[in-house]
Amino acid sequence: MYHSIIRSQLLKIFDELNKGNYEPILNGFAPRFEHCFYGKHALGGARHTLKETRRWYERLQRVLPGLIFEIKNVNVKGWPWNTIAAVEWSDSGTTLDGKPFRNQGVHFVNIRFGKVTSLRIYCDTQVLQDVLQRNAAQGLEEAAADPIVD
Repeated sequence: MYHSIIRSQLLKIFDELNKGNYEPILNGFAPRFEHCFYGKHALGGARHTLKETRRWYERLQRVLPGLIFEIKNVNVKGWPWNTIAAVEWSDSGTTLDGKPFRNQGVHFVNIRFGKVTSLRIYCDTQVLQDVLQRNAAQGLEEAAADPIVD
């Protein structure tokens, strides 16, 4: 039952993200957490505060406008004090110069008593780099900006 609840919550969060609403994600973080996206690009780096994590999600919407996630699989294991979830996804969108793109990846989420203590994002960074470079070439300077870190 517990794993089903966590799985349902994660699916709802991705649904909200597809609608441009990232507040449910932010509301799910524990007082101490890590939000990490690997790679040296505008979305890379690690954040540990809601302020910087909010800035990251705002940037995500600006540098990848219209990004849509499709959830492929959600696995949840562990007890309420030490839960690990893996969310496998594909995403799609269109660069500012009109080229459609698709990527795939996984979110690894550590949860303690219903609050996220760690969120690590892995994807095909070559695809992401290409999309960000194309959007930067169209004048979206933030797509080439340094990562938001704290």
